[in-house]
Amino acid sequence: MSAAGAGGEKAHAGTGLIFAGLVLGVILGGFFPQDQHPQAFLFFQFLSKAFIALIKSIIVPILVSTIVVGIAQTGDLKSVGRMGVKSIAYFEIVTTIALGIGLVVANVLKPGEGMPLKLDVHTELAKPKSGWDIALHAVPSNLIKHAAEGDILPVVVFATLFGVALTQVGPRGKPVLTFFEGVAQVMFKYTGLVMKLTPLGVFGAMAYNVSHMAAGHEVGGVVIKGWPAVGHLLKSYSVLVGSLYLALALLVVLVFVPVMLIARIPILRFFSHVRTPALTAFSTASSEAALPKLLEEMEAFGVPRRVASFVIPAGYSFNLDGSTLYLVLASLTIAQAAGKPMTIGQQIAMLVTFMLTSKGVAGVPRATLVIIAGTCAGFGLPGEAGVAMILAVDEVMDMARSAVNLTGNGLAACVVARWEGELDTSGAGRAPKPPLATTGDPEPTPPAAQPPPDEPESGPRGKETS
Repeated sequence: MSAAGAGGEKAHAGTGLIFAGLVLGVILGGFFPQDQHPQAFLFFQFLSKAFIALIKSIIVPILVSTIVVGIAQTGDLKSVGRMGVKSIAYFEIVTTIALGIGLVVANVLKPGEGMPLKLDVHTELAKPKSGWDIALHAVPSNLIKHAAEGDILPVVVFATLFGVALTQVGPRGKPVLTFFEGVAQVMFKYTGLVMKLTPLGVFGAMAYNVSHMAAGHEVGGVVIKGWPAVGHLLKSYSVLVGSLYLALALLVVLVFVPVMLIARIPILRFFSHVRTPALTAFSTASSEAALPKLLEEMEAFGVPRRVASFVIPAGYSFNLDGSTLYLVLASLTIAQAAGKPMTIGQQIAMLVTFMLTSKGVAGVPRATLVIIAGTCAGFGLPGEAGVAMILAVDEVMDMARSAVNLTGNGLAACVVARWEGELDTSGAGRAPKPPLATTGDPEPTPPAAQPPPDEPESGPRGKETS
């Protein structure tokens, strides 16, 4: 059997196990409601949180090592700046279109009409950030603190500046480069071990969420529990949930697919590579949970590692397409539920506000809800009460948002790589190569002199890993 065929069968088997974990989690979560089976609920919660914690342990070391190595090996500082400008331009265009789609769907389907909005309800949320706070958020101050908090954007900025500095040291920086090469190789092996636990993590996340919904809620003075509670909750919010899922589907069909056609990106191959990480993001309602796998799959697709490790993490703060679309959809839903229709001028003003406030806040828990509450308050809408209203099904909607966020960031890496003339989609099923190996290789060239390009078709440097 060829390596490509074996890799394809392995990926297919992994996706099947993840899907099985998802289905089993839904079934057992419904049969073991949180209030009746607290120990089962805590077990489901443990599986989910333990898996996501393991994933978070990967993100900072793998990002820092791959970004530093990619920039140091390239040695072309202009290309780094060029990638940054192109990435930001692409992010801004796509997220603006996503806001427009959310605006149209909210006005056509009107998901807020008839929804129960209790004006006396208040929800504890972090304070929304100002424009200067958002800009300051990108500046690294304490790498250990950012790593501990899972704050990706300042970590990316630090690693980029560190890589640039390393290129200017010359031969004296060779031991540092060798160290980060070794860290990157080890972290990709470590990622492979953790990813074997993905089906368990997906099972725990789904069972945990469904068990919580099945614990019961009051309907007309009567408390319903179990499957009827899950069904009633989803039915009550079906228009809102359906509107978001429809809008996200339109985003994929009307924006992502045309972008792939324009950038000459093989559509079926792209979705085949993004399938497993997207399913992980959907099941766990966390796009971060699939970040290491997405980096691996995009490199196997043909995106150079230095491009993927720069564009994708930056996109986690600036290119959250699904979450951006949800901002305007949820806000107009709150306005409709409150009986305060907004004029077209007000809606456009809100859209512009979201364009500015939705960037760089990925480190804030429930960042989307924070932005919604703050922006609604600025337009005279009951933001906190509205957030409390949609909070019941926010997890269900967050699943779809996370999958689309991840897909959009994978696509952004492909587009920037094509823009740079470095996308190679000819090696279907190819396993991603590790960073430049040092064991058994000739004496490597110092990073400042004759830097080799990080191209998919460059000569082999060590064994390939999957």
